Amino acid sequence: MTALGRINLGVSLLFVLVTLAGLALLLRQASHDVQRELQAAEAVVEYIGEVARSNPGSLRPELTKNLRHIRVSWLRPGDHPKAQSESAVERWIAERLLGSSSLVTHVWPLADDRELHIALDPYDEIEEIQDSLLQLLLLSAFALILSLLTIRFAVCRARRVLDELLAGLREVGAGHFDARLRDHGLAEARHLAAHFNDMAVTLQQVQADNAELTQALLELQERERTRLGQTLHDDLGQYLSGIRAQACLLKVIADRPQQVQDTARLLDDNCERLQQGFRSLIRDLYPVVLERLELGPALQQLAVDWQQAQGIRCQLQLGERLPSLPLASKAHLYRLVQEALTNVARHADASEVRIRLQRRGHGLRLLVRDNGQGTALPLRPGIGLRSMRERSRSLGGELRLHSRPQAGWALCLNIPLEAMR
Repeated sequence: MTALGRINLGVSLLFVLVTLAGLALLLRQASHDVQRELQAAEAVVEYIGEVARSNPGSLRPELTKNLRHIRVSWLRPGDHPKAQSESAVERWIAERLLGSSSLVTHVWPLADDRELHIALDPYDEIEEIQDSLLQLLLLSAFALILSLLTIRFAVCRARRVLDELLAGLREVGAGHFDARLRDHGLAEARHLAAHFNDMAVTLQQVQADNAELTQALLELQERERTRLGQTLHDDLGQYLSGIRAQACLLKVIADRPQQVQDTARLLDDNCERLQQGFRSLIRDLYPVVLERLELGPALQQLAVDWQQAQGIRCQLQLGERLPSLPLASKAHLYRLVQEALTNVARHADASEVRIRLQRRGHGLRLLVRDNGQGTALPLRPGIGLRSMRERSRSLGGELRLHSRPQAGWALCLNIPLEAMR
């Protein structure tokens, strides 16, 4: 069943209940009114009976035919009273309101061999009750029809808004983030359209940012491949060529001990530089130290190496009782700190960096702070900041940045421990 059908059914049931309650109250009040009217009429019946017994000649049809709630007739023995106009329904209602005993006809014999028949006549009141009930039913039916038409108009108007929203969501789901909803007269519809349009703009911006990030990642990947190729060719390749040439030289000067010793020292130096180059290259590609050490000692080694390479003072403060983390979580945190230090070296113009990692409650808190130039927030994030945000989301944490001109940068990351298990 549609929403309109459910609303119509609910409103109809409500109107039925209200109408039944109104009918019950009306019948109850009508019963009391009729009983009061007929109690007064019973006294009149008793009076007419007394007059008929004492002075029957004083009773004439023209005097009694207009009596309300009383029916008086003169009949000869053997005559039958005229059929009354009340229906079976009216008779049933009268019996329920007054009881069968109140509707009994009283008979008084007269001197001229006629009989005086007197009975209560509540059917005028019952007709009024029927008219009131009919008016109530007609009024309820009119109000119900008017309400259903009003609800249909309002629901159809709202459905047009929902249909447009559904069409817009389908377009967004298909990747058309330029979809927009038009304004409507309803305040709620305007708010809904505004929120939808803001969402579409955000998704469009996210799509553009993702495309830009993908392009930047591809360019970074190409630069890393180029750097890797140049390092292997220009640096490590030269050392290997030198080692091979020196090995060939050893064969030639085998009978000259001094030259053999000098060539051996050169071979040792070249092998040492080759080994250092390989270690530096492997450290850049993947932090092997994480497989052998916990996060704290690995960060200490990173701080020492970075300080020696950049010439910027780096202070690392590790809290007590740091938890043992899985390799994936350690790698994300290590890379995040590494990227933060890279940003400091490239952009901060700082002379000192402080790193603090400590356990706080049921989580870890990482703080990286420098004394560089800083900047005014917000700023458009680059690939480094985006990668840090992605790593923080992977860890289930919240990354916050604080900066002011001439006040340096502060990076704060709070990570729940259960998210890193």
